[in-house]
Amino acid sequence: MSSHHARVSYLTCRLYEGREDASDLAALAEKLVSAISDTPAGNKSSSTSPLPELWSQADVALITYGDSIVKDGEKPLKVLNDFCREWLGSAVTWVHILPFFPWTSDDGFSILDYSTVNQALGNWSDVTSIATRYKLMADLVLNHCSIRSAWFENFKQGISPGAGYFFTAEAHFDTSRVVRPRTSELTLPVLTSQGSQDVWCTFSHDQVDFDFSNPEVLLEFVKIIRLYLDRGIRIFRLDAVAFTWKRSGTTCINLPEAHDLVRLLRALLEYEQPDAVVITETNVPNIENLAYFGQRDEAHCIYNFALPPLLIHTLIEADCSRLTRWLMSMPPAVLGTTYFNFLASHDGVGLRPVEGLLSSGELDSMVDCLQSNGALLSWRETAEGDRSIYEVNVSLYDAFKFQNADVETTLARMILAHAIVLGLEGIPALYIHSFLGTQNDVERVENTGHNRAINRHQWDKDELTQRLTDPESHHALCLSGLKALIQIRQRQPAFHPNATQYTLNCGQSIFGFWRQSHDRVQSIFCLYNVTGEATSISLASLNLVGNDSWEDLISGLALESAVDGEIAIMPYQAIWLTNRPA
Repeated sequence: MSSHHARVSYLTCRLYEGREDASDLAALAEKLVSAISDTPAGNKSSSTSPLPELWSQADVALITYGDSIVKDGEKPLKVLNDFCREWLGSAVTWVHILPFFPWTSDDGFSILDYSTVNQALGNWSDVTSIATRYKLMADLVLNHCSIRSAWFENFKQGISPGAGYFFTAEAHFDTSRVVRPRTSELTLPVLTSQGSQDVWCTFSHDQVDFDFSNPEVLLEFVKIIRLYLDRGIRIFRLDAVAFTWKRSGTTCINLPEAHDLVRLLRALLEYEQPDAVVITETNVPNIENLAYFGQRDEAHCIYNFALPPLLIHTLIEADCSRLTRWLMSMPPAVLGTTYFNFLASHDGVGLRPVEGLLSSGELDSMVDCLQSNGALLSWRETAEGDRSIYEVNVSLYDAFKFQNADVETTLARMILAHAIVLGLEGIPALYIHSFLGTQNDVERVENTGHNRAINRHQWDKDELTQRLTDPESHHALCLSGLKALIQIRQRQPAFHPNATQYTLNCGQSIFGFWRQSHDRVQSIFCLYNVTGEATSISLASLNLVGNDSWEDLISGLALESAVDGEIAIMPYQAIWLTNRPA
């Protein structure tokens, strides 16, 4: 028995202990292994080959919907593939296509059928075509599916597959401490063959929650994972995984069983596909998010959810104190794990991750500023039954237009913010609308009735091409500026996702950190002026190696001395100061 097989058996027993007898648990573990692997369990030997290199400084992820760009007469997935080839090229290496399956709501996250591609987007061959050029990332929407799915129809009738797949709250179930990101009613009465049952709906009444305490649900998802592997998917985003396990009298979020579920799914993936990557999507306070690294046995990557609100706050206030304090407190990711750094995505700017990092007054000030730029608010219900802001919905470009900034200033803030993300420990991920400088889509909000639609614009390819070929348009300037930074990053060993990082304390105006390559040959001092005023920093405070020559990778400016004088930093300027060993 291989070590991975043994771990699958152990974790299966741990997750379902007390729910099944020992022989049933052993049989379940064999079913899980058989569902993920074409190789019989008894024939799978332990590999002595080194672990694969899962990422490098060359890796940059693109986040996009399958139909973020459309063209009449062409399948959107093909249009996306063509756009990536024509306009992004090697600037991105990972592509995260948000749910591309048949769906009924939540822009894809209320899935009807996990096994087919939404015909409006294309088919599996279009997906695998993208996977031949890029490392493909897809969502495993674990917590819930559409109430109109075939599984839920079967659930109501009490037939398989579907019977027993969904979580129902019995009369004695204590929901008083439940934490969730919505204000709708938690349960929905549904008439079934067993009478009326209260079905759990964490997110909406169109999204019904699975019951993972039923091993058959887990087995279904392992079969789905196998299908995705066969279609070329190698990065698995575990959507809303924190909510997957419910227990009476608890918050029903981040329970130990949710962590064990992540461990088990990772063990199964490693058994069959050692280069697969697991990313957990857990939009929760920072300390709870960090827990999903486990002991190097849960997520390979976790979203750095605190980064977007902290960076936006930093630029609004022209003060990096909070951002510096947060970075100082962040533990380095151990080898085999790393951070997934982003500033914008299909969702809004989450505020829960900065609970305890920003005061209520600081949050209120940031929200007021963003609302003046056209931002909308989404709400959640707290455990005490109160309403609280869950996220701010705004395009990143408009988020940086505060104080009625002109195009030049807004672009400077956009480029600076991404220069920070590209320099930090971890893998940078850029939303397609950040690349394109897309603005708030108010019309889409009015048409859909959903606040998140403000940052889910759908571009016509011909119009977009016209904008990008106009060198004076802010869309073209944003794309070229970000690509230039990426191309610099990809050549620097000190920007490896696991290279050493040390936070610098350069005062309120300059955010800074130091990166060093694994072989200790290259050092990069990353310095960012987060204000609209010119400033400077003394070379002596950076403690540069005196017998090396130093130059800014971005501007190409070389230092005449490594110890004397100061570096002038213009408003919203980023400097990547690297050594050239003597």
